[in-house]
Order: sequence, then C-alpha cells, then structure tokens
Amino acid sequence: MNRINLFIAAVLWACPHAISVAAETSSVKPNVLFIFADDWGWGDLSCHGHPYVRTPNIDKLAREGTDFHRFTVASGVCSPSRTAVMTGHFPARYNIDGHFAWVPSNAKRNMPDWLDTSVVTIPRLMQSAGYATAHFGKWHLSNDMIPDSPSPARYGYDTYGAFNCSGEQMPVHEDAANAISFIEKSHQAGQPFFINLWIHEPHTPFHVIPKYRWQFRDSGLEQADEIYASVLSHADDRIGEVLDALDRLGLTDNTLVIFSSDNGPARAAKPTPCELSYDTATGAGFGVGASKGVTAGRKGHKAALFEGGINVPFIARWPGKIAANGVNKKLMISAVDLLPTFCDVAGVELPQGYQADGVSLVAELQGKESFGRDKPLFWKMASRWPAAKTQPYHWVSYCVVHQNWKLVANHDGSYVELYDIVADSYEKTDLKQTHPEVVVQLTKELSEWKSTLPAKPNAKNFSTLRNNMK
Repeated sequence: MNRINLFIAAVLWACPHAISVAAETSSVKPNVLFIFADDWGWGDLSCHGHPYVRTPNIDKLAREGTDFHRFTVASGVCSPSRTAVMTGHFPARYNIDGHFAWVPSNAKRNMPDWLDTSVVTIPRLMQSAGYATAHFGKWHLSNDMIPDSPSPARYGYDTYGAFNCSGEQMPVHEDAANAISFIEKSHQAGQPFFINLWIHEPHTPFHVIPKYRWQFRDSGLEQADEIYASVLSHADDRIGEVLDALDRLGLTDNTLVIFSSDNGPARAAKPTPCELSYDTATGAGFGVGASKGVTAGRKGHKAALFEGGINVPFIARWPGKIAANGVNKKLMISAVDLLPTFCDVAGVELPQGYQADGVSLVAELQGKESFGRDKPLFWKMASRWPAAKTQPYHWVSYCVVHQNWKLVANHDGSYVELYDIVADSYEKTDLKQTHPEVVVQLTKELSEWKSTLPAKPNAKNFSTLRNNMK
C-alpha cells in the first residue's frame, strides 16, 4: 500500500474515532456544587458593598458568573428553608414551619421530628442519573438531640459528613477538605458529582480561628465586628479551596457552582455582650452578641418574612453557559426552583406523580428571556402578633408573592400589607389602600393554598422519644 493509500486509510479510521470521542466528551454530564451558607445576609459580601467584610473568593465567583439579586428562600429560618431545597416543595406541605429542635419543642409546634425519608429529593434524583452524591456540613433536617432520626444517607447521599444530625458530628471546618476529597474520587472514577456544601458560617456559635482574628488586629473594629469578619473570612477561604480544586482538576468549565444562604442574618433582639456559648452539635464559640450581619437595607432579618429574612445572596457560575461578570436584578428565583433546575441540568426527568412547587430556570440562568413566573410562591411560619417592640418585622405568619406583588399577613389575616416587590424591593410603601383588588386576589390565592396543607404531621416521622412525653 503506497503512502497516499496509507494516509487515506488512517483518515478513514481516525474520523469515526474522533467523532466518537467528541460525542463522548460532549455527553459528559455537568457537575453541580451547591454551597449553602447559614445566616449569611445579603449585604455580608464585599462584592455587595460590605464596609469591612472581605470575601475575595466569593467575589471572584461573582466576576466569573452572574449575581442574581432576586433570589428568595422558602423560610426565614433554616430547617424549612433546607426542606424546600431538598424537595422542591414549600416546607409547610410537611408541617415544617420552624427549625428542628428537641422532641418536646417539635411536638409543641405541631412539627415532625425529621423530614420524611420517602419524599422525592434532589440527591436521590441525581443518583438515578448516575451522579455521585455527597453532603458535607450542616444538616438540620432533624436534630443531633434526636438519636433515632435518619441519617443523611437515607435521603440519597453516597457519602456524607454532617452536623445537626444523628450520629457522629463532623467538625464544622472539615467541610471543604471532605468536599475536595470527594471531587477527586469522583473525577478519578469518571463520574459526575452533585455536592451539597452546607457551611456553618455565620451561624452561632462563632468558632473563631486565631489567625483570622489576627488579620483584623489593626482594623479598629469592635470585638463583635472583628469576630464576625473573621468567621466570614475563614468561610470564604474554605470555599476558595474547593474552587481551586475544580481548577486544578480541569473541572471548572463543566461545573455549575451556586453560592447562597438559608436565610437572612441573625440579630440579637437587644444589646448582648460577646460571650462564649455552647452548641451540642458544633461545640463552643461566641454567641449571638457577635451576630453583626447586614441586609443592605432590606427590612427585617432572620426569622422574618420581609426581604431581610428571605432575600439572600445567589451567585451562579457555569462558564460558557451563565454570563460572566453579570448582575441580574429582575429574575425571581425561589429555593423551590432548585430541584427542577438541577434535574434539568443533569437531564433527569421528574418522577411521575411528583409536582414541584418550583420551576426549572436553566434557560433563564443562561440569560434567555422569559415571560416571568406564573406560579405563585407561598410562605408560612409561626410569628407573634402584635409584633414585639424589639422585633417589629417579625409578625408575618403568611406571605404570597405572585408576579410583582407581595402580600404579607398576620396569623389570622386580620392585618395585611401589600408591596410591589419589583419596584419596591425594600418594602417601603404599603399599597393595600390603592390596590384593594390585588389584596382580594392574593388573599384568595393564599386561602386556597392553606386549604391544601396538612393539619398535622405524619406520625411515622416522630421519634420514639415522644413515647416518654406526658
């Protein structure tokens, strides 16, 4: 065979081989890394203008992706917020209206003792598509004081290290190292991964590492501000370590990374000194006196259904898919949208009979125009009425958002306020007097939604510790 024929034969062999390799490469499923902070306020980022907190790694994530300003979680506190992420459902569908505590407290508040293990969850769906799944960090879909509660593995995780759960409590600062190890193993096995990295910061207690406080020794900050800045700096560094691992392994371009928070920042109801406190899940650290988170002008904070409690950071990076150095102030995203969105990214069909409260926003995250959300969003949580003087924004028990309108109501609906949440994101002007027809419509939608909620939790999600209660 002459050289020309040899060349032709080589080309004929190489072309289908090359096409096969290209097809294999293009079919590689994208990885998903969901970083969920705890009590991280909208204003607690240097890229959001914080005067002394420095978050260079999250800022870099924002430069390489898009900063979405209109993301809201499904509650003003952690457990229901996390339930919405896991299930794609409003947490009230499971009677999860507050944080999981010890059994008597859960019973008193008409709550189960853990999230039902039989429900549809993101990690279980991702497993069905061949993903390696892991959870590292805070759990709080039960409580460490309930020893018979199911472990995170029961919800679809191949690997986990967690705290605020039954069994051994993972040290809070080992989250990033565990995530990096899992990424490396998944990459070596050629398997796409889905990771929940649910970091502790800046929830109490504040576990301050000396070298981070040392960075602020000449800052002139008060002790509480110094502690707060230190723990956020440490968290940002750990996030940076995970992002660096993606770069080192060549996985950055094929990984959707999202940074967000489970609710707005905590604040003491009255002036509180910086004193040590102890948590059964995470150990000793500074208490709520060092909670100095900010909302950048949003009304209220943690445990409120005003924007300061539910409008939190949401930064998404997916090179080549989501615009770099972008800011989006219009797209409304909810925590219940994450399950359908992640499944869409992974090519997972939602199970027959399952109906998400959220919608997939993959196209919108990539900058494609949409006609807006047609499905309303709902909130429910126990709140005091009338509001305490020290917590003037913590009276809302129900909330509905539909298109540009937001209606908030007390527990029996005897008092409401109405806001154009698009034009007035700081909720300064109550419009119920000028738009009574909107109040009527949203009140009707809220009433219809409330009628679909269970009166009490399923007893199969009760701890045996309830048997000892009087």
